[in-house]
Amino acid sequence: MIRDGVHLSLWQEKVKTYKPVFESVHSQKFDVIIVGGGITGIATALALQTRGKNCLVLETRNLCYGTTGGTTAHINTFLDTPYNTIIDNFNLEVARHIAKAAKDVIKKIKSTVDTFAIDCGYEDCKAFVFAQNEKQVDELDKILDACIKVGVHAAHSKDIPVPIAFLKAMVINDQGKFHPVNYVYGMAAAFEKAGGIILENCRLIKADESGELIKAETEMGNFQCDHLVYATHIPPGINLLHLRCTPYRSYAMVARLKSGQYPKDLIYDMADPYHYYRTQLIDGEEYFIAGGKDHKTGYEQETDACFESLEQTIRTHFDISSISHAWSSQYYESSDGIPYIGHLPSHNEKVLVATGFGGNGMTYSHIAAEVIQCIIFQEKNELIDIFSPSRLKPIAGFKNFVEHNFDVVKQLMSKALSLYEDKNFESIPPGEGKVLKIDNHPIGVYSDGVDSIHIVSAVCTHMKCIVKWNTAEKSWDCPCHGARYSIQGKVLNGPADHDLEYIHHSVKENV
Repeated sequence: MIRDGVHLSLWQEKVKTYKPVFESVHSQKFDVIIVGGGITGIATALALQTRGKNCLVLETRNLCYGTTGGTTAHINTFLDTPYNTIIDNFNLEVARHIAKAAKDVIKKIKSTVDTFAIDCGYEDCKAFVFAQNEKQVDELDKILDACIKVGVHAAHSKDIPVPIAFLKAMVINDQGKFHPVNYVYGMAAAFEKAGGIILENCRLIKADESGELIKAETEMGNFQCDHLVYATHIPPGINLLHLRCTPYRSYAMVARLKSGQYPKDLIYDMADPYHYYRTQLIDGEEYFIAGGKDHKTGYEQETDACFESLEQTIRTHFDISSISHAWSSQYYESSDGIPYIGHLPSHNEKVLVATGFGGNGMTYSHIAAEVIQCIIFQEKNELIDIFSPSRLKPIAGFKNFVEHNFDVVKQLMSKALSLYEDKNFESIPPGEGKVLKIDNHPIGVYSDGVDSIHIVSAVCTHMKCIVKWNTAEKSWDCPCHGARYSIQGKVLNGPADHDLEYIHHSVKENV
């Protein structure tokens, strides 16, 4: 199993063996083609296949290659965009529908685990949120009040299950946790047993939406379908949703505690960005998982420092014997705080999308599966309008929309302003990359620290922004819409669907 970064996640290291049955497909026509083999794509595929649809899943690399392989896997009704904000941005009824959907997800996941006997270490738990200053106390009170209004079982708590000082705390019952990759593998096996087909290492090259059937050109042949679903975290190509979703990087770390006392619940502070903690039992061993230090993709110059800061935070509060894993992952935040699920704007009405989950991918993945199947089966569901990618909210999210796209404009301007002439590649430290401008062309130069350099075009193939070097993951990241590329310019994350131009790979002495 590989994923979109150089650091192994806990789920990669401690994963059961699974390989899809099919390596090629003879059938050309499917009811639904799902693009993306993460938790959203596989949950959607399983839901549709068990209801009688003939489905094909296309995965560019392997299942859980992207964010699902790098999540910290909190299954929660406590959302990144709290219910008081959803009430302010929309209304109380919308917030209640979302809260009910989130609660239903936990029931759905438990049912899926039981029905298909999935060995993913699922456990029920609680969630604790704590405030450490008066401003946070005021916000916590608002969050608690809103939780009660929307029907989430929450209350004040005198204690929290971690040794961190706090002023006030709340507890939310009926949350969950599991091994996300093993869960997806279990769903994938059930999907295949029901007659579904998964093709790994099969990239969608182009989708022709002009006819009655959608034609999908892939690396393994051409297929047709009635509906096409993009479960790729952010849709490929250029679309309105790229202006409405901001990419973020988040950092995770796994530690062993000297005390052997591992907290069983989900824990969140209220810092900005906030920190989150939990544990997972895998093969009889407990692992303490911490996350945080989020920032906009491409905006942090020293990404290694995010790992260092996260480690410092957990060592301040916990007696750590060792750090076994550290990795980062990507998510997309919508401008108004809730996802976009439904018809992809400016496309055929049978092309669907699910994106903008923020840090709640485990929960919203299953909400997306529910909404998408209701659309395909033409069933009524209030969530279809709530999560519609075409929704217009002139107030909700407007500030975030303007700030994100102002930043995009600044990044485009960087082509002319922030690059500099430098032909001395020896100035690049070993294992590092730098964006230079040579003969008025922006290039990305990476030194492998041995005897070679790799040179790529630094112009993102998505919308022509200039990529930035990510030290922690050894990748070229676009600060505009989150596309990421390997050292050799290969696409790691969308929305880009073309590699960076690979200009040169040479032994230093010959440059």
